[in-house]
Amino acid sequence: MDFQPDPDEAMVAQTVRAYARDVLGPRAAERDRTERFPDIELRELGPMGLLGVTVPEQLGGSGMSPASLAEAIAAIAEADASVAVTVAVTNMVAEVIAKHAQPETAARVLPSLCSGSAGPAAFALSEAGAGSDPAGMRTTFAPAVRNGVAGYELNGSKLWITSGDRAGYLVVMARRGTEGREHSAFLVEAGTPGLSAGKHERKLGQRGSTTVPLLLDQVFVPESQVVGVAGQGFKVALAALDGGRINVAAMAVGIGRAALAAATQYSRDRVQFGQPIATNQAIRFMLADAATRLEAAWLLVQRAAWLKASGAPVTPAAAQAKLFATESAVFACDAALQIHGGYGYTREFPVERYYRDVRVTTIYEGTSQIQKIVIARHLIKTAAAAHAVPRNP
Repeated sequence: MDFQPDPDEAMVAQTVRAYARDVLGPRAAERDRTERFPDIELRELGPMGLLGVTVPEQLGGSGMSPASLAEAIAAIAEADASVAVTVAVTNMVAEVIAKHAQPETAARVLPSLCSGSAGPAAFALSEAGAGSDPAGMRTTFAPAVRNGVAGYELNGSKLWITSGDRAGYLVVMARRGTEGREHSAFLVEAGTPGLSAGKHERKLGQRGSTTVPLLLDQVFVPESQVVGVAGQGFKVALAALDGGRINVAAMAVGIGRAALAAATQYSRDRVQFGQPIATNQAIRFMLADAATRLEAAWLLVQRAAWLKASGAPVTPAAAQAKLFATESAVFACDAALQIHGGYGYTREFPVERYYRDVRVTTIYEGTSQIQKIVIARHLIKTAAAAHAVPRNP
């Protein structure tokens, strides 16, 4: 693994850190308080190349590595997690379209998505009865013809969809019939008849990002907008989740870093019993534990991103990164709030927002418990394969 970015990637990382610090950070508390969606910020981030980081340049993207995307998301999350999750999902969908959509569709859609002119993107997989178990989805597709165009009709509903009401493009998962085992992914454009969004979820954190249910009532999608091979949509979904989990892990590290920096500064400034609380061993141990966990988490993120870039199997590594990074970030934010004492429980200091923002990272893109199942399944499968290989006596 090479931890040094190339000059172009280093320049992008420097640019996004400066933008996050100077623009996103000062607006974050107000965005959280008013639940304002980052429309303006997305229009600024698009021309910076941050809405299609891994999309090839010929399709309107930046053509950079998964590690560069992780670096960008972490920097954005350090300033504002609401913007980071919107950017992360948009990048995930843009990559899915670039890799799996029909070439003509990708060439038509991606330039506007990557530039920010189409707004964010959404990935519609979860349903009321299909959260951790996506195979339980009830949204269906069936062959249909509209105005002489062959395609499919989608019917059903989705839940917990990030940017679902704002997205210019959505990748929607559905199954063939209510009992069918075939699943397909479809690219649905905003404004398609029959597609509608429900009320915003009132969330604990990441309140500047919208999360909504979706209703699909006889939504027609032409064959040209099937993503991947019809009937093999789970391959698309699982590949998307691998990348999405790396992105969430990076986001969690960014939030944790912000909390750790705030706690470190506060411990230097806060005086009790005649000296800064940073001189107390108990405080120092909390800071040290948080810093070490976040650093280890970042190494797991980099490893998973490196494996993804190399084309190697990344599912267990992505699950490990997501599990450890999100749990470590929750630990760091909890420690930061504790170090702030009563002030940390108020909105006078930003750590209460970090604490609220980070909590959901252990839930979406697969809960921590699901990540453990994925990791254990890989271990058992690997052990079984090794046992099956004949060995010399």
